[in-house]
This record gives sequence, structure tokens and C-alpha cells, in this order.
Amino acid sequence: MAEAVDQSVSDNLKTKNGNFICGVVEGFYGRPWTTEQRKDLFQKMKKWGMDSYVYAPKDDYKHRAYWRELYTVEEAEHLTGLITAARDQNISFCYALSPGLDITYSSAKEVTALKRKLEQVSQFGCTAFALLFDDIEPEMSEADKEIFQSFAHAQVSVTNEIFQHLGQPRFLLCPTQYCSTRAMPNVTNSEYLNTLGSKLAQEIDIMWTGPKVISRQLSVDCIQEITDVLKRPPVIWDNLHANDYDQKRVFLGPYSGRSPDLIPKLRGVLTNPNCEYGANFVAIHTLAQWSRCNVDGKRDLSLNDTVSADIKLETETEDGLSGEDVPKTLSPNMYHPRQALRNAINEWLPEFSKHKTAWGPIAKPQPAVAAAIPVPIIPSINTCMSITTTTTSCSTTATSATHTGVSTNQLQALAEVCSTVTVNEVFVSPVPGPVMNSLISETKVVCNESIPNPITPVPIPIPVIPADPNDPTSSKAITILNGHHIKKKADKPECKTDSPMNTELNHTVPSVDLSPLSSMSPTEPMDCNSTPNVSPAHAVKSLSSNEDVAMSENTSTSSTSMQVETVTEDQHASMTVESDTNKADNQLTHEDLALLCDLFYLPFEHGGQGLQLLQEFNWLKSNAHVVIASNNAKEDPVKPEVQEWFDRASKMNEMYQAVNRLFQHLAFCNNRELLYDLYSYVWDIRGIVSLLNSYIKWLAGGQFPSTMPSFTQGTYTWFSKGWKETFMSGEQEPWVFRGGLTADLQRLIPVDSGNDLFIYKAPDIPTSRVYTIRPYLSSDEQQVYTVCHRTCRDGMEDVLPLPDNLKHIVADRLVGAYLTLHPELSMVVEDETGIVGYACAALDSKKFRLKQEIAWIPEMCLKYPQHDTNTDLAKHIQECVTYFHNYKEDDHFSSVQHPSVMCCSLLASVLDQSVSKRLVTCLLAALRANGSFGVHVYMQNNDTNTRAFYGKLGFVENTQDTLKDKTVMSPAQTNFTMT
Repeated sequence: MAEAVDQSVSDNLKTKNGNFICGVVEGFYGRPWTTEQRKDLFQKMKKWGMDSYVYAPKDDYKHRAYWRELYTVEEAEHLTGLITAARDQNISFCYALSPGLDITYSSAKEVTALKRKLEQVSQFGCTAFALLFDDIEPEMSEADKEIFQSFAHAQVSVTNEIFQHLGQPRFLLCPTQYCSTRAMPNVTNSEYLNTLGSKLAQEIDIMWTGPKVISRQLSVDCIQEITDVLKRPPVIWDNLHANDYDQKRVFLGPYSGRSPDLIPKLRGVLTNPNCEYGANFVAIHTLAQWSRCNVDGKRDLSLNDTVSADIKLETETEDGLSGEDVPKTLSPNMYHPRQALRNAINEWLPEFSKHKTAWGPIAKPQPAVAAAIPVPIIPSINTCMSITTTTTSCSTTATSATHTGVSTNQLQALAEVCSTVTVNEVFVSPVPGPVMNSLISETKVVCNESIPNPITPVPIPIPVIPADPNDPTSSKAITILNGHHIKKKADKPECKTDSPMNTELNHTVPSVDLSPLSSMSPTEPMDCNSTPNVSPAHAVKSLSSNEDVAMSENTSTSSTSMQVETVTEDQHASMTVESDTNKADNQLTHEDLALLCDLFYLPFEHGGQGLQLLQEFNWLKSNAHVVIASNNAKEDPVKPEVQEWFDRASKMNEMYQAVNRLFQHLAFCNNRELLYDLYSYVWDIRGIVSLLNSYIKWLAGGQFPSTMPSFTQGTYTWFSKGWKETFMSGEQEPWVFRGGLTADLQRLIPVDSGNDLFIYKAPDIPTSRVYTIRPYLSSDEQQVYTVCHRTCRDGMEDVLPLPDNLKHIVADRLVGAYLTLHPELSMVVEDETGIVGYACAALDSKKFRLKQEIAWIPEMCLKYPQHDTNTDLAKHIQECVTYFHNYKEDDHFSSVQHPSVMCCSLLASVLDQSVSKRLVTCLLAALRANGSFGVHVYMQNNDTNTRAFYGKLGFVENTQDTLKDKTVMSPAQTNFTMT
């Protein structure tokens, strides 16, 4: 019998190898691609030798949420047009449906509805189909239990029946256990997978993601294991470039971690890439290159004499920091990821010069994710199946997650650092987002809030690893939002084309605010929408909620599409970037795109130039003590170690300038659609790199004690024991490490990172304007005074003219003492027009007050004599004079928890709120280097503008430390810090 099975598998392999599937599955959560983008994809796929596209956008509402509903005439026209466009390019269009949320497998009515839906699509010219049963509750309804032996038998029965009914077309199935970590108890012994292998029609191909939902590597052994169980080679649903679980990450690195040796062992590979269509050029192009190769260029070439003579190696970067030898020339049948990346960039570059328009606010296509949860790394419960209360998937099997030399406590801490939120034992019930439809417009994804989203979230408590391993009761419950499908009433027609659900979606809006915690907004890729602990087909819940939901990421407040279509001249003018620089000097280069791809590389790997940024900043911060020695012995010749520090600081500045050039060149590109897809990512990382560079410039001044490393050495960063090893191992799903390179760079800044200072919202409209933060210079005093004067009256300029002898009085009161007594703790921010903001601080507010009494107030009293005060002057000017002459101790306070004092102001023209946050962050980092772990600000009780300004920075009122007629505010405290 075993020999017969082996022969069957062997025969299947032989027949399938001649028809290897290679293409794209649009299978992510969030905003679907537009019809126009899909047609463009078909053209590129044909050009690159690919042959398959699977339509499976999870939030296109008739694919999943309303899978029973037939398409309207208008929708049918668009879908028919897509199928025809694919056929014209020799691309197989596979239509997928996801009925698993609420289907009753034993119901003839349900199966009939499924047949009717797929029959309708077949009439549009579609000849390939797929059923997706991923991320659903693996428990049958009571009705199904009476008919079917198991969940697998139920799915097999329906799938085989549909397959036969449609005339045995090309057919794909995505199983509920679609990767090794979800196979219960494991792949070989999974009753579910073995049932599929033995009972599912052999002509039906089965999809598989590999060892994980997002697999770092696919080995021949793991493919052979699943092939033996399924009795057919799998089609890989590859989530390597999927980014729908993290709004901070986009993946522009090459197809990697899969040797071409796998190709003969597979039925095919379909990449499920980034949500942003324009960001997928490299992902798809390099997969196409890979599919045409049969030699692994990353293997030891000396083992293959036939090819080694043709290979010349070079290092990817001049300093060799990438740590990878890259073939300079390759034979056509050899695949190397870095060479494939070069090839892709060469073809991608002209895309940026194509004239494509876009308008409206930039909106992230990914679902707005809930507040990140400090999910423990060991045991891994951070998978969709295991967060449902009736499933014990990965929590019982992911025991291999401990990396050598890394303790459970360390990994637990790493996971908490990545999450950066406070855990509360509360339940939240968010309002579900509106449904989306990509099949009624060529260029837009349309939403209709009048159609209820049947997938409403259900909050469930999940236990975290006990804080005390010896005390199981010490665990804390956290809330994870769980999908709950609302089935229509039994007396309501489900499939009539004239039902209300089939009315035209005609409410077009440029942006839609999907609920950040909606079950249509999972934190994992693929079909990772977790299901309720009650079967979704047999419960009815309220669709409404009155509770507010906090968002942990403020990158975007919407999840629908920006519009891509012809715009008017006025609209085009609103898109222009804020610079008069000649566009000829702002063309994107190959070097720009190489840097872009390195900064946003792959889920388990940073690119070479990204690693270089991490390493250079960490080295400069760790060795800054040599600068102190240099400043203390200025008469001595510059020592080699000091020269090295400044040389590397200069190199860090060059890298910052390269990121700036990328940012500005991208902002000027003709392809505005592509710009909209990439802008927020580049804007975000440019700001972080700018902040790092500003801190290095401050360190160069040497204004900190020799004990600085003890204040600034991060405990949980890329350079902490076990961090990068765990990140790169692939043993954890990448959503455990949120934020990618941007977050890893941010964690190196010596500031408590769990507060609002690290929540940024990108500009709604792209701009090329660059703001630079740097240490204050004595020559900046006049410009800083000007900024102070222009912002002193509720953030606006004092419109009343002042006599020359009083024109600086407000600035002398608010900022002068800081600049004079503590210039080393003063920062400015400037753009191309000059200084537009400042932030100043004193390390110890009590000592600062004493210094003012001795060295500042007497000078001000002489400068502004009280008897010369004109009673006709504005009240606030008179108050300034009185302030200097009645300088009292009760106007100030000192605090052990918040010993430092600061002030900050920016011109009203600075609309980018992240500028003030990064300015203050840089100042707080300087304070931290000097041993201060807390800062406060104070203002008059009636100064609502200043209170609001600091409130937006994450400061909260300090009710413990009060002053008469004044409000004291400090940065909000978090449960843990990054440093």
C-alpha cells in the first residue's frame, strides 16, 4: 500500500512539474488594488514570464464578508473586464471565494449559493477557481457534526462537489491548517491534513505557506514533508512580502530564502505581496527571476566547478558591512537575491518617471491595527488560531522558539519592548468599518457605510505568561479583538441579485476610517482574521458600539484608497511639492532606489545600508566618551581614537544626507501614484535618521559627563543579547517585532519610547520640505528671539509694535536665560528659510533658578528699569517687567521625579507635528545623557495654547507638583522604557 502511495506522489510530481504555477495572489487585508492596477499587473506579469493571478482581496466585500451575494451588472462588467484583460496577456485569472466564516457545510442551500456564485463568475469567462478556508473556527456546527466525520471531511465534501459541478476546472484550496505551526499536532500526524491528502480530488491543488505564516526559509525537507501528507506538491502561498500586519513596514527586498532547488518539488509559487501595489515591483520581478533559475547562487560555488569559474564576487558595500559576497556576473540559470535586486531596480527606476496622478490625503492601505499587545515570545501565542479560546494551535507546538543563549525572560522582555503599550484588563467593542468594493471603478476603491459590515469584532481576554513563572496566578489578561460574523436572518433571501446587498455602491469618498480594531483589521497577514469562540454562522450580535478605541499607530486614520485619476489644474497645483528646486536636479537614481530597498528590506532581514545606520549610530553613542577627553585637552594633538569618532560622525552625516536626497528625489517624481504608496514610509524613516544625526551632532560638543553610557545604554535594542538573533532566525512571526528598521533605529535613542513623542502622522499631501534639528549656536540668538516673539501670544506674533528698548523683553523672559546659562542644552530646528523653532532646557531647575538670580535677573532689571515702564504698554509687557523685578521662589518648583525644566516653541508655519516631537525628543536625549530622567514645563493657568501644544507632545498635567496660578506638565509615564 505504501509503495502505491509513493508511486502516486511520484506520478503527480511528474505531471505537475511541466506546468509550474508562478504569479501573484491578491490575498491581503486592507484596501484592495484597483482595476487599473490589476490590469497593469497582468502586463508586467506577461513581460516577466509569469502566468497566474488569484483574486482574493479579503476586504473586497463580496469575496468574504458577503460571499453569497451575486455581482451587480456594473460589478460584473468590471470583473469580466479583468478576466478578459488577464486572458489577453496569457495570465490565468483564478477567482477565489472565502465562505468559511459562516458556511454550514451540510446545508444544501449553502452549497447551492456557493455554486451559484461561482457559476456566475464562470459566465464572465473565468476558468480557474479557489476556495479559501483559512482563519476560521475549526469547529463544526451541530448540524454539520451530524453529517460529517470531521472538519476536514466537511471541507473536502463541499470542495469536491463544487469542483465536479464546475466541470473540473483548474482549482485551488487553501486549508485551515495552512502552515506547519498550525498543523495539529504536527504536519505528519495532522488528521486534518491527512484527510485532505487522501480525500480531496487529486486534480485540486492545495496552498501552503511553509513552516510559518510568514516563512523566512523554505527547505526541501519541509516541502517533502507536506508533499507526502497531501499526496501532491503544494502551491506556495508566499507571505514573504506581505505587510498588512504592520503600518510601519513595507518590503522592497528581493525574493529570498527559497532555493531554486525547490522548483521541481512544487506545484507553484504565488506571492501575496505588499498592500501598496506600487511597492511590489521588486517582490514580483525577483520572484519571476527566481522561477527561471535552477542553480542557487548563494551556495558555496566551489562545490560546483561548472559554474564557479564564471563567477566574480564583490562586496555589496565598500566597507563590507553587508557581510555578504555578491556575484557580479551570473549565468542565466543562477539565482542570487542581491543580483536579482539590482536587475529589478534597473527596471523599476523608469516607473518613477511615468506620469500618473494622485490626489486626496495619503491613506495607509493596511488595516489600522489595534494597540500592539505585549504578546510573549515563548510560548508563541501570537498567531490567529491560537488567540481563539477554543483552539490550542501554536501555543502547544511552538516550542522551538528559544534561541540559543537567550532566556525566556529576555525574549519576554523583547516582546514587550516591541509592543510599547500599556496593558489594561478591559474589554473594547469597536465599531466595524465600512465595506469596500474594488469592482465598480477603474481607478478607485469605493466604500458604502450604509451596508453593515457583518464581521463585527468580539473582544476576548487572553492570558499572558505569568509575570512570576512560579506563580501561575500572576498572569494578566489582555484583550484581543476577535472576528464575529453576523449571518443574515433565515427569512431573508440570500442570493437574489435584487437584494439590498446588491444595490450599487455609489458613495465614493477619498478616505475611509476603518475601525482600528475591526476584525477586518487584523494584525497578521494572509487570511489571519481570527474567528469567534462561537461559530459565526449561529450567532447574532449587535453591530453598534459606543466605546472609544485608542490607536497605537497614528500613521494614518484611514484605510481606503487615495484616488488615481485625471485631476484638474487646481488639484494638480495642490499636489506640488514645497520647493522651487529645478526638477532636473531631483531625479531619482539607482543609488536612491538601492538605499530605499535596503531601508525596507525583508521581514527577517535589514538591508546592508540599514544595518550600517544601526551600527554607526550605536558605535558613535557608545564611544562618545572620547569626545569629552578631547574637549578637556584641546591643546594636545588630536588622538587617533578621537579622529576616528569624528570621521565616523561625518560618515553618519553622509548617510543622513543620502536619506534626505532619496526623500526629496522621491517627492519630485512624476509618478504620483507610486509616490503616494511609498511617501509615508520614507518620510517616517527620514525623520528618525535625522533625529539620530542631530543627537550625534550634539554629542560632538562633548557636553555630558563621563558617566553618560550608564544613562544611555539601551537594555532592549538591536544590540541587546539575543535581539537580532531572534529577529533574524525566523523562529518568530515578524509581527512580534513591530516597526522594522524604523523602530530599531528609534529604540537606540536614549529616551523613554513608549510615549506620544514616538507617534507620528505623516503629512496628508507629499512635500519635499526638510526640517533639520541641530545644537544651538551663539549666532542663532537673534533668530531664536524672533521665533519667540512670533509665537508669544497664543502661538502667534504680538501684533502691537514695541519700542526698541523693549522689543526683546518677552524673549528675554521666556528663553534668554536658557540660551545664556545653558546653551549646551538648547536645540534649534530650521528649514530652507532659517530657524523655525527651538527647544531649551536646564538640567536642574532648582540650580537654574539660583543661576538666574545671580547672573541673569540683575542684568534684566538694569535693562528694563521698573520706573521706566509705560503704563500704556500691553499688559503682558508690563508683566514681564514686573517678573524681573519681583523674581520670587514660589514662581518655580523642583521635583525629584522631574528635575529638569524646558521650553519649546515653533512657528505656526510648521504644520508637521512630528517636527516638534522630534525636537523635544532630541532635547530629552541630551538631558538623559546628563543623567536626567524627568523634565517638566510650566505655564500660566490661562495659557490654553501652550497647554494644548505640550498636550499634543504627550505631556500631561502634573497634579502632584503645583504652583500658584501655574500649570505644571510632564511627559506621560509608561509602564516600561526602552532604555
